[in-house]
Amino acid sequence: MTEPSSRRSPLHDVHVREGAAFTDFGGWEMPLKFGSELAEHTAVRTAAGLFDLSHMGEIVVLGPQAAEALDAALLGELSLVEEGRARYTLLLNEQGGVLDDLVVYRTGQDRFLVVANAANREVVAAALRERAAAFDCAVQDESDDVGLIALQGPLSLDVLLETGGFSADGDGRTEERFAELVRGLGNYRFLAGEFRGHPVLVARTGYTGEYGFEIFTASGVLAELWSALLSTGRGSGVLPVGLAARDTLRLEAGMPLYGNELLPVTTPQQAGLGRLVRREKRADYVGRAAVEATEAGSGRVLVGLAAEGRRAGRKGYPVRAGDREVGVVTSGALSPTLGHPIAMAYVDQDARAAELSIDVRGTGLPVTVVPLPFYKRKA
Repeated sequence: MTEPSSRRSPLHDVHVREGAAFTDFGGWEMPLKFGSELAEHTAVRTAAGLFDLSHMGEIVVLGPQAAEALDAALLGELSLVEEGRARYTLLLNEQGGVLDDLVVYRTGQDRFLVVANAANREVVAAALRERAAAFDCAVQDESDDVGLIALQGPLSLDVLLETGGFSADGDGRTEERFAELVRGLGNYRFLAGEFRGHPVLVARTGYTGEYGFEIFTASGVLAELWSALLSTGRGSGVLPVGLAARDTLRLEAGMPLYGNELLPVTTPQQAGLGRLVRREKRADYVGRAAVEATEAGSGRVLVGLAAEGRRAGRKGYPVRAGDREVGVVTSGALSPTLGHPIAMAYVDQDARAAELSIDVRGTGLPVTVVPLPFYKRKA
């Protein structure tokens, strides 16, 4: 008998009314789906979908040396990030393995918001406190007070602006000013504003491969915000979306998931994130020596695999070259958008040019190595 999930989203009762089926995710009871997984996936690709991300961790690092502390703690050079911008980065261990992947928002000159995966919230908070101890700054875990919703899909901007009640922060807090600013938001940028008098942070970030937004606000405001966005968008095909469709969306977009593609034993280079390693970074950081010593030809690397038919390789299935096992699937599914099976897998580098197959319960499924991402939205 499995242990019950220990935590519930501020939107749990809302999801119950929507008929959600729930599952445990990182110790949280979260919606797996609200109806058809295929319909939810398709809604995000063709209209928009609304996601509850309240399980994510929100950790604030603030103080005169907050930037320096994060430079020493994380792979990225956060001191170079301007206010109003965000950066995707990694928390590494001494061996260069990934403890978590993060998005860090610079919300002020001396203030950063670090967003961690649900299961790693305490790991990230503890690591940041330890690594920031020598700097003049504080690390505060504000996860219990912050709610997060994602609105993703080609109609997300229209839905956001039609919902009403949003205004820009600062002088002249009008809906017109908010609309002007949000239309001009580039990828990985954000703005501070209000929703019906409550502070919000609206960011052009997401994990679906689509145009969209992530909106932070106080946990107590989340239900009102969710209901307003969903009510506005339903007539245009907007649906609430659960974890099942979220997973196929990020897989199609070739986005790694912690616990699947990212692990404490995988380096950024193995995971296809070598672009994040900047040898010119000024500050030392935990794991630097290990990742910079990683040889380009060492270890298994993450690849995309495509197949024909309807059967799909799943996490943990072996990848073979003839009778030799040369890798393992980390994520796999029948792609709703592309109509054929896709997978990400760690494969021996010298086997990438070989004829490969996924062992699907004893039967070989021929696969081809293809570039990531599998799907890329039209501009």
